[in-house]
Amino acid sequence: MANYNAFPMTYQPMYTQPQYQAYQPQFQQAPAQAPTQQNIIWVQGEAAARGYLMAPSTTLPLWDSESNTIFLKTTDAAGMPSMKVLDYTIRENTHQAAGNGVISPSSAPAQEYAGKAETDAIKAEIESLRAEMETFRGDLYGIAGKKAAARKKEVAENE
Repeated sequence: MANYNAFPMTYQPMYTQPQYQAYQPQFQQAPAQAPTQQNIIWVQGEAAARGYLMAPSTTLPLWDSESNTIFLKTTDAAGMPSMKVLDYTIRENTHQAAGNGVISPSSAPAQEYAGKAETDAIKAEIESLRAEMETFRGDLYGIAGKKAAARKKEVAENE
């Protein structure tokens, strides 16, 4: 018996799987660097912040380009958004050398000092108050230590 093939020898079947070479990307390890800062997302007003589309379970700060406002937009697992509006103020730097702790004389708070005469007057007032307090304390403890009947008799005698 002869091996009979109905197709010519140059015929290739139509439904064969193509021969692909496996692509294996070559990765190069990047040198260790400090973490990069994320880009700021700018929006124009609250309407644009509300319309900004986000993936579920994410939180993004959206910066308003028209005012000093940050919109903190959050989506839950179902993709429903909620938003908090944060207003911020920009403070001016009062002195040039902020990093090294140098305070310029114009920005230093004005300090007032008491003279010797004022200090002596304050000391005298404190001493008189202290003496008054000791007298009051002695009277208070003296009255509290006596018996109730003796106190009534003393009050009656003083009237």
